[in-house]
Amino acid sequence: MADVTNELMYELMKRVQADISDIKIGQRDLKAEVNAMRGAMISLHQDMHNIHTALARHDLRLDRIETRLELRELSEAQARFEPHP
Repeated sequence: MADVTNELMYELMKRVQADISDIKIGQRDLKAEVNAMRGAMISLHQDMHNIHTALARHDLRLDRIETRLELRELSEAQARFEPHP
């Protein structure tokens, strides 16, 4: 078995430190990517909310238009049966 010397331990510790440094760099990159994905998801959520809001407004407008048309259709139908001077 090889003798464990201070130089060997020092070299092993340098390798371990380099590996840990690489892991930290990789972790920072992953954090940045996750934050970018989070931002994209928030943006998509806001876009979907805006679309739903616009659709709700259009739905209300269509309801009002349909109500007016039904009233107009009823008055036009009634006018046909009323005597005109």
